[in-house]
Amino acid sequence: MSSEATSSGFALEGIDDVEDFPWGNEGEGSSMSWERYSHLYDLMQMGNKAFRENRLDQAIEFYSRANNIKPGDIIILSNRCAAYLRISHFLKNRPPSASEYRPLSGLDPTTHAGLALKDADKVMNQKINSVTPYILKANALILLEKYEVARDVIWSGLHVDPRSYPLLNLERSTTNAFSRRSHVNPQRTDDYDCTVCLKLLYEPITTPCGHSFCRSCLFQTMDRGNKCPLCRTVLFISPRSCSISVTLKNIIQKNFPEEYAERKLENDSLTNPGVDLLPLFVMDVILPCQKFQLNIFEPRYRLMVRRIMEGNRRMGMVIIDSSTGSIADYACEVEITDCEPLPDGRFFLEVESRRRCRIIRNWEQDGYRIAEVEWVQDVYPTEGTTERNDLLEMTNKAATLAREWMKAAQEAAQGDRIRLAELFKAEGLMPSTQDPERFSFWLSTLTNRRPSERLDLLRIKDTKERIKRGLVYMKAEEQGCRLQ
Repeated sequence: MSSEATSSGFALEGIDDVEDFPWGNEGEGSSMSWERYSHLYDLMQMGNKAFRENRLDQAIEFYSRANNIKPGDIIILSNRCAAYLRISHFLKNRPPSASEYRPLSGLDPTTHAGLALKDADKVMNQKINSVTPYILKANALILLEKYEVARDVIWSGLHVDPRSYPLLNLERSTTNAFSRRSHVNPQRTDDYDCTVCLKLLYEPITTPCGHSFCRSCLFQTMDRGNKCPLCRTVLFISPRSCSISVTLKNIIQKNFPEEYAERKLENDSLTNPGVDLLPLFVMDVILPCQKFQLNIFEPRYRLMVRRIMEGNRRMGMVIIDSSTGSIADYACEVEITDCEPLPDGRFFLEVESRRRCRIIRNWEQDGYRIAEVEWVQDVYPTEGTTERNDLLEMTNKAATLAREWMKAAQEAAQGDRIRLAELFKAEGLMPSTQDPERFSFWLSTLTNRRPSERLDLLRIKDTKERIKRGLVYMKAEEQGCRLQ
């Protein structure tokens, strides 16, 4: 593989082209229908064509749509990672004078490199016997100026293939970067303090008016007004268009490591509250095995989302119980799978529900609710007993009925692209019948139920009862009526 030359000295290695998606053998013997696989194949073909024509934004859009149909596919993630790297590389090496003639809008190079790193990590976690994930991850880390970590990844990749030309070139790039570093240690002054929290700058951002603030401090103040907290200059920036000052951050972290570590612990306590603590988004009752979108516009929830995205990307979704007027006793944990910051400060989220929990107590923190929770699971019969075998048999029969119901619904939805996309999405989320509890929740999501009915499904600990209700709901919808 060859490399792309740059004006700054660093060249991307090993991503000159993307891998073609296979055709012909995926539809057979798998849970994916031929029609759905054909749609997936077409998206990948269009994405690869856009990549090769250097229409990288369109390529990422096609790859992301393909990933929604088949999450976690190695080829899809690798190709999207390569597109993110190409864009980040282009933006980092674009001369400032070019913006005078053709200004750019969209994500900054650091954010693109971060997205590439996430895709590379997902590919690497699948433990394939290939140097490709190491090449992708090393490129992303170098773009993020994390040279020490990049060097470790490169060495790990060279254990897989000691003759990998891209990895050997990347190793030379990291060696050159180390040799250019300065070792001058500045004195600790208040020049390195944030004027909002009056502490050492953590993840600093420098505004167009020349002032530096902690990232969280700046955007928390901008939730209530788009002015610089120090000089009150109107700021036309957002989390989408404003990146961390990498050089300033590296200087602070290198020269004041102990104080910076304390600031990191302080920030982590807000972004990762604990195993049994969950920030709450009070809106509706959500069941496990659902995938949907959210538009976050309230200042308190903007702050919550920023903190969640810096942590484990998870929150609880809950409703106000109409019978008590307070937060319901059961909630569902959801994971943010995609987050798009909008220019006006809002967030457009794609989330997927994971597991349910019971709320023990809750309190307010910076305007939003935090809950101490207890994770809840169904009570299963003992393995090998007649009751357990009966449950598995019931689950398998329900799965067969669900597939028939889905097939009939897809045939009826021909010509309705929105409905067809919803059915394909539901089909892709179908869990294994070896997990009856998760399957029972998925079965219940196939039809639209009232919030009170969904809350009852969260409270039920009998898997059989939940499967029975799901089948009844499906039959009622098939007959065009609704249970009262």
